[in-house]
Formats: sequence, structure tokens, C-alpha cells
Amino acid sequence: MIDFENRQDVLPISDEDLDIIKMSVEASLELCNIDKEYYVSVSFVDDNEIKNLNRDYRNVDKVTDVLSFPMDEEYEDKIILGDIVINMARVLSQAKEFGHSNRRELSYLCVHSTLHLLGYDHIEEEDRIIMRAKEKEIMDKLKIYR
Repeated sequence: MIDFENRQDVLPISDEDLDIIKMSVEASLELCNIDKEYYVSVSFVDDNEIKNLNRDYRNVDKVTDVLSFPMDEEYEDKIILGDIVINMARVLSQAKEFGHSNRRELSYLCVHSTLHLLGYDHIEEEDRIIMRAKEKEIMDKLKIYR
């Protein structure tokens, strides 16, 4: 289950956006061999809010595209993943910068964040290579290409 909260007015959130997020989360879980009910919250925010969250929780006083807050609570029949916070201003600017659709950028950020919720990271080069390969595998499964 995904709870959505829209706290921005940069970009309207459509039913198609919600569907691609659900598909992205579920494809990530499937390719990480997680076959349980799940819970995750997804919030849509703007530059100001994500900068404040980044400063308050990571001590990094700058705007970013997405933040992940893992809960890492697993029960016999379900997993509580945590919170994904997506900066919709960055969805727009990065889609333009990389020459692909807003839909593709939204999906990628959701996959990226879901992998963080599952324990993947990209601080060390070896971990970055593993995480990027997993992201590519998931995006290919979704048939969402650059």
C-alpha cells in the first residue's frame, strides 16, 4: 500500500503519476525478491521543503531531488519500507536536463529511493555500481528508457 501526500504546486499530480510510482515500487520489490504486502508513504514537495528536510535530517543545507527515510520494520506478512519524498521541481528540471520525460524521471527517482529504503547505497564505488545495475534492471523491466 502506498499513501500519497501532495505538498507542492510546482506540477500537478495525475493518476498516471500515481500509477507509475506504484509500478516502480512494486518492480523494485519484485526484483529484490520481496514478496510481501508493503507500506510506503510518498510525498511530493518543492525546493524549499526538501531543502529544509535535507538540512534537518542529513545536515546538508541544499536542494536535492529525492530523500528516503527507511523504517525497516518487517513482520511475518508485511514490510513497512518508510518514506519517499520527491522534489517535483527537480523532476521537471532533471527530465529536461537529461532529455527524457517527466514520467521517466519520476519513475527513476522512485526506484532509486525504494532501493535506498531496501538498504542499497551509492557512497562507496562498489556499492554505487551494484545500485546502478539494479536501477537499470528495474527500469528495463518497466520498459521505461531514456
